[in-house]
Amino acid sequence: MASTTRCIPRATTSLRANVIYSAPLRAAARNNAQLVSRFQHRSAQRGYASSTPPPKSNTGLYWGVGLAAVAGGAGYFYATDSGKALFGSAKEGSAKATKSAGPFVPKFEDYQKVYDAIAKRLEDEDQYEDGSYGPVIVRLAWHASGTYDKDTGTGGSNGATMRFAPEGDHGANAGLKNARDFLDPVKQQFPWITYSDLWTLAGACAIQEMQGPNIPWRPGRDDRTEAFCTPDGRLPDGSKEQSHLRAIFGRMGFNDQEIVALSGAHALGRCHTDRSGFDGPWTFSPTVVTNDYYKLLLDEKWHWKKWNGPKQYQDDTSKSLMMLPTDMALIKDKALRQHVERYAKDNDVFFDEFRDVIVKLLELGVPFESKEGDRMTFKATAA
Repeated sequence: MASTTRCIPRATTSLRANVIYSAPLRAAARNNAQLVSRFQHRSAQRGYASSTPPPKSNTGLYWGVGLAAVAGGAGYFYATDSGKALFGSAKEGSAKATKSAGPFVPKFEDYQKVYDAIAKRLEDEDQYEDGSYGPVIVRLAWHASGTYDKDTGTGGSNGATMRFAPEGDHGANAGLKNARDFLDPVKQQFPWITYSDLWTLAGACAIQEMQGPNIPWRPGRDDRTEAFCTPDGRLPDGSKEQSHLRAIFGRMGFNDQEIVALSGAHALGRCHTDRSGFDGPWTFSPTVVTNDYYKLLLDEKWHWKKWNGPKQYQDDTSKSLMMLPTDMALIKDKALRQHVERYAKDNDVFFDEFRDVIVKLLELGVPFESKEGDRMTFKATAA
């Protein structure tokens, strides 16, 4: 005990010689003193396994020495390498916390929030033609993906290069600025999502919100520069027929059945004279996903429309609907027609195969790190 007692003045004297007296450090000392006091109090309240009191020890004395050292020499510890090693600086602690947190990695719940924001805008912004932006959003996702060339590996949904004039100004993309502008507030709300992921997710959302099938979707697309814009002419030309369809869709990797299934998107929206030059809707319900497009192709009588615009078909009954030459090619060609008949007969078959081909379309050209099993299915607000 005597030797221990003699050590205390020397330790205290050594510490005093190195103390940096400042208000912040005195506050730190007080805080450490309180911490030690609380620790002692909690230790005193701990129970023991028997009624025999705990053995006496010199712990109290050592705590007293420690308290004196901490309270009197807080500045010393924080002003020397020993202090930094023991406690670390506030700056270092913050850096370690940030490093441990890592970059933001969005999860399913985050993408569901993006979906919900798009769906809400689709509901609120109902002043667009036929009361919905849904069809033009599907067209944006379709045209952003349909530029893929399987032989060169260029184009596809990876890049969102329609943001730039060379591709955004292609004739087939006329009017799609409306869709891109519609989604800009969502991009501002969720700046972490890429445009290419946003556009394709919006396409899946629009299909579901217009009572179509659930469209499994996964992220992983990057936004690219203007240098990656694809050349004009990669999207279908409505004035052509089946040989053109097979050339365009074959370049993307689609077969006859998939060509017909993708054409079912013409159940939505309408043509415009100031965009494609054609005019009118394909169906009587252009904001609802149904198999009516196929039924009308087979059941309705069609004739060439007499007007000053490009060649298109008009229905005999109401004279308010239209079909393009590429649409009529689906029933002129026997190999294609069989699929039109299948879809016209059974809406569930159409939904199943439409879902699969839309998923394939929206993933064209994307070097995913995730697996197909990682695709997400979002809850539709219109369900």
